[in-house]
Parts: sequence; C-alpha cells; structure tokens
Amino acid sequence: MGFLIVGGSGLLGRELARQCAVAGHEVAATYLTRPGETAGVKWVPLDVRRREDVDALIGAVRPEVVINAAYRQTDWATTAIGAVNVALAATAAGGRLVHVSSDAVFSGAAIHYDETCVPDPISPYGAAKAAAETAVSAIAPTAVIARTSLIIGDGDSPHEALVHSLATGRASGMLFTDDVRCPVHVGDLAAALLELAASEYHGVHHVAGADAVSRYELGLLIARRDGLDADRLPSGRRADTNVPGPLDVRLECGMTQRRLRTRLRGARRFLG
Repeated sequence: MGFLIVGGSGLLGRELARQCAVAGHEVAATYLTRPGETAGVKWVPLDVRRREDVDALIGAVRPEVVINAAYRQTDWATTAIGAVNVALAATAAGGRLVHVSSDAVFSGAAIHYDETCVPDPISPYGAAKAAAETAVSAIAPTAVIARTSLIIGDGDSPHEALVHSLATGRASGMLFTDDVRCPVHVGDLAAALLELAASEYHGVHHVAGADAVSRYELGLLIARRDGLDADRLPSGRRADTNVPGPLDVRLECGMTQRRLRTRLRGARRFLG
C-alpha cells in the first residue's frame, strides 16, 4: 500500500514511517522544519496550514492511506485548520484517512471516557482537537478518528526527557500526582493505527494504554527503567497550581481493543 504520514518527523510519525517501511509499503512522510532519517521513506516538506500546498502534495502522491499525526499544542491553525486541509485533500484524492486525536478533547469531569463520549474540552489545545474531529467526521465520514493519550517511547519522548532532566537536576518543576492519563507505547500506537488503516472500520476509536497512572507514577516507572534515582523526582498536585487543563482523563478502549490484534499494553508492563 502507499502511505503518506503527515507530521512524519514527530515521535509517532517516525514510528509510523518506520513500521510502514519495514512492512514493505511505499511511504512518504512530511516534515515542517527538518526531515527524519528513516531509510526507505521519501521525506517531503509541508506546512499543513497552507491549503494549496496540502492539495498539491496529496494530489501528486495520491496515497492509498493518509495518516495525519501533525499538531502543535499552541497553534490552532496547525491542529484544527491543518486537519481540515488534510481531510479535504485526502478525500479529493480518494485516499483513506486516519486522523490522530487526543484525550485533551475531554474535561476530566467524567474521568472515564469510551468511544461514544462527546468532547467537552477545557483547554485551547483540546478545543482545537475537538474542532478537528468535528471537521474530519463531516468531510470524511469513512475516516478513522483515533484518540490517544501520553505517548511514550524508548527514551525519546518529551515526558521521558522531562523525567531525566528532573532526576538529574537539570530542570526544575514537578510531576503531578493527581494528573492521570493512560500512557501508550509509541510502537503499540503505530501498529494499532496501521491496523485500523487497513481495516474497514471508521469513526472514533480509542487507542491508549491499559493502565491509568499519574504523571508522577509514570515518572517513577521511567526512572527505574533507566537506572535513575527515582527518589529525586519532585512531586506535587496540579490542583494546587494554575496549570490549565483536565486532571483525570482515562480513555476506555474496550471496543477498539476487541477489533485489534495489537495489544495496547499498560505503562506498568511496557516500562516494567
């Protein structure tokens, strides 16, 4: 199959490109500032905010599958309008679309959220992701909208970098004990997205890890895996700060997991 990974230079995009290449697919991947280094991947520059550029690229490549993993937390245009541009171009080219969304679309008021739950964001990033979901579902009704949570790698994710900086004293701050998510390993997430891309499923799917853990517990798991002094990790309550956003958001993935061969491991397992 021919794949186009939009946002291919990010943590998830790189893993998607790698797995596609290993599987023998033709794969192109986009980047905003610098290309990735995955062998067998055609790297092309793209700013998803530019509708004409998105149309031109997807029209030229004509991929069978487009996976949109592009976002910027502080930029509505990239996260929301960029998703619209990609959905319009993919639909016009006749490609299947998998749009990557986030648990940030939820407020945390309900704590547990399954695939039928309606977004109620309380942060600008969550609102942008929710707007993108609405647009994608209207433009491309057969698309998969895959909500995920904190993405963890093998040392190369932002949260892992933060834990290392805190444990070694290179950064100040704290890990919250009341900020709970369902972290997913980037390899599991990418494999699940590729499965969904090759399926006939559509609509909202939840692709997150099996364990609900706080950012502090996640930090402890990362520190122990990497041989760091976990006792040096500072902790605190997000509720006692002015940091905006939801506290406890747990994606229930039962429907999605029943459709997948890929097992969505919990953090206590993949970091154990």
